[in-house]
Amino acid sequence: MPASHSIIVVGSANTDMVIKADKFPLPGETILGGKFFMFPGGKGANQAVAASRLGGNVIFIAKVGNDIFGEQALQQFRKEGIHTGYVTADAVHPSGVALITVDAKGENTIVVAQGSNGALLPDDLEKAAKEFEHAEILLMQLEIPLQTVLHAAKLAKRLGKKVILNPAPAMPLPEELFINLYMITPNMSETEALTGIEITDMLSIKKAAEKIKEKGVANVVITLGREGAYIFNEDGGRQIATPNVKAIDSTAAGDVFNGALAVAISEGNGLDQAVEFANRAAALSVTKMGAQASAPFRNELTIML
Repeated sequence: MPASHSIIVVGSANTDMVIKADKFPLPGETILGGKFFMFPGGKGANQAVAASRLGGNVIFIAKVGNDIFGEQALQQFRKEGIHTGYVTADAVHPSGVALITVDAKGENTIVVAQGSNGALLPDDLEKAAKEFEHAEILLMQLEIPLQTVLHAAKLAKRLGKKVILNPAPAMPLPEELFINLYMITPNMSETEALTGIEITDMLSIKKAAEKIKEKGVANVVITLGREGAYIFNEDGGRQIATPNVKAIDSTAAGDVFNGALAVAISEGNGLDQAVEFANRAAALSVTKMGAQASAPFRNELTIML
């Protein structure tokens, strides 16, 4: 990898606090006996960790709170080899947290307090302007303000960089955002939200991909879970299969896919080869528990071949 930072990830960092219980409490009810777990999370952080573990030279632009969760997040990013010079502590807003309850059936309820993630604004990107000049890839998601996503996309596109957007969580997007993207990577439900087309088979997937590409995106990559991914660009459409594995936990599989995709593209691979690499990384991640903890290292993918 080159000495300069080749991948910029702009996005969220959260702390996930999970309680496993037999059932969900009713309004006003207290339940005893649950098991508590705490994990680092946030789509931006997950993708930055995945890219770094797979050999990417990663700079992360994010905001955390000036609190214990923010301190722990920074320590974790440094441990992962991520450049943290632009992860700033917000003196006003606390770190983002997700409160998750999981019942005996595996169903969950999630409440997210966006916290400092919601305070990552366009002005914060100006501090990292020189990094955009040297980067090859900009990778983003939608757990930060949309105005920040659009600003970053325009800045990177103007400098001739490849902008990859993982449009999660699903939300309406301004038309001007699409023309600044090199690639968009929705899953099936996000594809439906972007296009209004119900995904039922490969024909509907192709129609949806065509509709997204018409908005100005050069490359559309729709992730299909166990079925791999579908690519649509000027060369037409094709499906890239994924390895068959025994899934234990699919948490952050999409984030691992996107982090891996950014690494493969930054290394000069063609799109089909990059998606195949990302499929393998995502497949390996679902064989492990957790979000960032499940992100594979590069040598694990080599062994998987």
